[in-house]
Amino acid sequence: MVNKIEDSYPDGTCAADYADSSPKEVRRLIREEKITGETSGMCSEYAQANLVVLPKELAFDFLLFATKNPKACPILEVTNAGDRYLSGIADHADIAKDIPQYCIYENGELTGRYTDVSAFWREDLVSFLIGCSFSFEGELLKADIPVRQIEEHCNVPMYRTNIACKSAGVFHGNMVVSMRPIPYALVPKAVQVTGAMPKVHGAPVHIGDPKVIGIRNLAKPDFGDAVTIREGEVPVFWPCGVTPQAVVMASKPGFCITHAPGHMLVTDVKNINLKY
Repeated sequence: MVNKIEDSYPDGTCAADYADSSPKEVRRLIREEKITGETSGMCSEYAQANLVVLPKELAFDFLLFATKNPKACPILEVTNAGDRYLSGIADHADIAKDIPQYCIYENGELTGRYTDVSAFWREDLVSFLIGCSFSFEGELLKADIPVRQIEEHCNVPMYRTNIACKSAGVFHGNMVVSMRPIPYALVPKAVQVTGAMPKVHGAPVHIGDPKVIGIRNLAKPDFGDAVTIREGEVPVFWPCGVTPQAVVMASKPGFCITHAPGHMLVTDVKNINLKY
């Protein structure tokens, strides 16, 4: 059983209290382990990124997998082997320390959760930074579309589906989706807003009955937290950057580091720059 790391923030704050903070300040607090919690609502003008780190020998296969599955795995940056520091989306961000929580997988099994993975770093590791749907939540809020997990101060609910990804090399598996309840009348606007941001998953892949995509119980997400669905709302499902973790569990590479679901890298890229 892998130990759970409690989400924590300084002085009784929550993720949404950092909506107007600078990405560098948030990354500093994360690096110092003062923030170990989920990041939905933080730095609302800036994009967030999922993480996948693999040995160089598997990097091409994963790059091909991401290219074939751009809605689930929209790539924002790829590092050279061994590089721990980013130069593109987050100036000098430390891949091993600047994410609140990490998961380590060995042969497809989750073997640990950590707030710092520098002890596991190797010179053959290649990092993939993948667009995150948290990035379009600020745009949804600007359009007066509610984002329930921000309102309820919890993680977004994420679910395994029966939607098959296109295989590439050793990598195969099904898509993971995130869900946000949207008032019926606002669904077209939500599709428009998110569809304009394909680098952070874009438009929904499904609206309505979860059973159609293989989800049995919305109250029991596979990752994250359940949220309230109110009368007059419909569940809307977007491709999710946790898909690579489901793929790692299915494909069983010898070693992989990822972000913990909901615990992202906050980048220096403004959301508006990820639109068409």
